Amino acid sequence: MRLFAAVLPPTPVIDELAVEIDRLRTLPGADALRWTGRAGWHFTLAFMGEVDDGLLPELHERLGRAAHRTEPFPLRMHRGGRFGQRALWAGAAGGLEEMRLLAERADAAARRAGISMEEHRRYQAHLTIARSRDEADLRPYVEELDAFEGTSWEVGELALVRSNLPVSGVRGEQPRYETVGAWPLGRAG
Repeated sequence: MRLFAAVLPPTPVIDELAVEIDRLRTLPGADALRWTGRAGWHFTLAFMGEVDDGLLPELHERLGRAAHRTEPFPLRMHRGGRFGQRALWAGAAGGLEEMRLLAERADAAARRAGISMEEHRRYQAHLTIARSRDEADLRPYVEELDAFEGTSWEVGELALVRSNLPVSGVRGEQPRYETVGAWPLGRAG
């Protein structure tokens, strides 16, 4: 199964982001972008790709330890950015060092469980909100996101999420995400 570790924003935060995205979708050229659906909004911590079922027990155990060693931390949606002309994202502020540490620990947990991970890169907190097939000019959207400031919440859980890729071939179909494991953060967890 195709897996990743993530922080999942709570419903009120998702609702705030949805209002901002609705506003962005009124900008010229927005119909040329592929907007991600709210059911898929998450902060990926460690992408694992295809994981053999036999590795799941150890992965669960190690992710549980990673969560246990990380205290809950504050986070909020904050501004946005882009990766080239291909991806538009909402950013985060607050406990970014704690989030980076949780991402490092999730990555290490996967490696120690025997999962072959991509080359390691410094973590950047982002939640993908749109993609472009044709190198669209995303700068106007990033400029609009400069004023975006969401409500703070406390991240209290590390989630393991299964990504079910579209198989129907229907244009615009989104991946489906399913939480297959979750561990509370901190020693109390």
